[in-house]
Amino acid sequence: MFVRPKKSLGQHFLNDHNIARKIVDGILGNPELVMEIGPGTGVLTRYFAEKKFNFKVVEIDKESVAYLKSNLQISDDKIIEGDFLQLDLEKLFPLQYAIIGNFPYNISSQIFFKVLENRQYVTQVVCMIQKEVAERLAAPPGSKTYGILSVLLQAFYEIKYLFTVNENVFVPPPKVKSAVIRLTRNSTLQLDCNETLFFKIVKAAFNQRRKTLRNSLRGFYKPEILDLEIFNLRPERLDVQGFVELTKMANTK
Repeated sequence: MFVRPKKSLGQHFLNDHNIARKIVDGILGNPELVMEIGPGTGVLTRYFAEKKFNFKVVEIDKESVAYLKSNLQISDDKIIEGDFLQLDLEKLFPLQYAIIGNFPYNISSQIFFKVLENRQYVTQVVCMIQKEVAERLAAPPGSKTYGILSVLLQAFYEIKYLFTVNENVFVPPPKVKSAVIRLTRNSTLQLDCNETLFFKIVKAAFNQRRKTLRNSLRGFYKPEILDLEIFNLRPERLDVQGFVELTKMANTK
């Protein structure tokens, strides 16, 4: 059976088994559950048995689901057929788990926002994404690529850039390089501020990243607070704790 890569689903199938093994080796320890997003033809999935992972796969493509069942003999109870972004993860998986996958480039940011929503359960993420996105997520404060997801993910996860992957190991080859990164849940159970407001302030600051914080965040603060020196900075100068402090100063009334 042959599975056609579908442009509408952003499918680029990895066909290098050495890289597949390296990605699976990126998972630390033996999590309670490993959830793979978009297994496709199962190039990663086939190595789960070696690691003795308890796993589930989430796949939206009916052709891929049929392939996984017939060619890899993956049982029905291991396969969740549907859109990962639409799943109620808390209801499906009320336990801690790791996520792995070759994420479609066009929805990778949405996947990470879903990870953040379920951060009390997601202990680690090992994924292949577009190289420039991987660099952005791992970027330190002060970098030109440091942005919204850099701050939000670094608030709750340690991020490690593992390795770069060339275009020629995919079918069809993408037009950009890829990279594998690992997110590992840190010890921060809850930020020392209103987390909903923290998310709003980070997004508002970077949505106008060329402006100073005084101009981009004016609506969140009383006029006298805006005179503080921190508001002379642009958002990329602040680390996670800096945004926590900004959030604590915000006018919540």
